[in-house]
Amino acid sequence: MSTFKQHSILPGFNLALGFTLLYLSLIVLIPLSAAFIRTAELTWPEFWTIVTAPRVMASYRLTFGASFAAAMVNAFFGLLVAWVLVRYHFIGKRIIDALVDLPFALPTAVAGIALTALYAGNGWIGQFLEPMGIKVAFTPLGIFVALTFIGLPFVVRTVQPVLEDIEAELEEAAATLGANRWQTFSRVIFPALFPALMTGFALAFARAIGEYGSVIFIAGNMPMVSEITPLLIITKLEQYDYAGATALSVVMLVISFILLLIINLLQWWSRRRSSKT
Repeated sequence: MSTFKQHSILPGFNLALGFTLLYLSLIVLIPLSAAFIRTAELTWPEFWTIVTAPRVMASYRLTFGASFAAAMVNAFFGLLVAWVLVRYHFIGKRIIDALVDLPFALPTAVAGIALTALYAGNGWIGQFLEPMGIKVAFTPLGIFVALTFIGLPFVVRTVQPVLEDIEAELEEAAATLGANRWQTFSRVIFPALFPALMTGFALAFARAIGEYGSVIFIAGNMPMVSEITPLLIITKLEQYDYAGATALSVVMLVISFILLLIINLLQWWSRRRSSKT
């Protein structure tokens, strides 16, 4: 007969585990299962027709493609920002460090309005970009900009503590063994940062997939062009098509779960590999 193994000498494991499972069930499992139950009212042909409609497929490509691209950009620049904040001392460092958290605190609607005002044809930045043929507002590029804005803090705040814990002695030891700066970074520092970087990427990617408020203002919401899947879900809800809305929600949920599972498996593999070396 198998039993749970208690890994702590402190009492209360069974009670804490029970509260944890209860809390997760109330907050996560029951609401998600409700979406699956409501979708089960549809027959398979009806479900397939809803989730594979041309307009819906275009929204999938835009939502997941822009989210992935924004998360990749944030992974690179988030690592760069975290490196500067940890490794260098300069005037205004605390201000920049506080600005990183601004997308966390700023309401998404406010972020969308601000980005639209900046990148519209008569905006502070858009008025210089459009004469060069670069239109940001009301295009898929605007969605990418909005998703990059809201996802940056997830990477920076995930990588920054790990970078702070890396001892400078490791770099000095690598230098004494003849490694140059690039070899020290690629073989000593980056392997230690990679799991945290993957976690930040996953968080930024997941956040971007579900983003709605900041995107609808700058996207233009043109069907087949700049319409995201969350907007389609809201549209179906406004039309009282609850089964169709939950069908799209289930597809988004399943695809997001699979992608995040793959990323977490890669992260686990990286940690296991680094521990062996």
